[in-house]
Amino acid sequence: MKLSRPARRATLVVHVAASAGWLGLTLGLLALGITATTTGAAVTVEASVRAMKLFADWLLLPVAFLTLVSGLVLSLGTPWGLARHRWVYIKFWLTLATITATVFALRPGVGSAVTAVSAGGPLPDAGDVLFGPIVSLSAYLFMTVISVLKPWGLTRRGRRLREQKSAGQKSAGQKSSVRQKSRGQKISAADRKPVDAERASQTA
Repeated sequence: MKLSRPARRATLVVHVAASAGWLGLTLGLLALGITATTTGAAVTVEASVRAMKLFADWLLLPVAFLTLVSGLVLSLGTPWGLARHRWVYIKFWLTLATITATVFALRPGVGSAVTAVSAGGPLPDAGDVLFGPIVSLSAYLFMTVISVLKPWGLTRRGRRLREQKSAGQKSAGQKSSVRQKSRGQKISAADRKPVDAERASQTA
């Protein structure tokens, strides 16, 4: 599958916008988590963790899945591929890991914090509202860096595909040269026929 140029550009815009939105949401979650763990006002703590739950339940996962899907479309629909370059491959698995951590760690931690604070108790554990955003933000920043720098070169699969492509191009070039030689031989044979006929007539 190869994307046309307009489709590739549109998908790239969606992917960049979704990635930036994901990064911004994570920064917002981290700011709210720091506020909840450092403030002494119970009202502020409850408002902060409730806002975190709102972001985690309604915004974080849709934006994360949009980032994943648009990235898959770009990798499979362009020469970059999904498993040809190391930075694309690592970014894909990091995206899956952060989405999994969001589902099974960040959201449950924020939910337990909201339950405890809503019941009138203190924040049970600062890690519930800080650890998830810190890890996610570190992963997103790392993925942003490798998306810009594109380091590490090709994977084994990428090198194998490049070798196969170069071998196919060499084979096609050899076939083309053979065809050109055969065509040249046919043309030279056709040019010799009138000359041979003229010599035969002169001899007769």
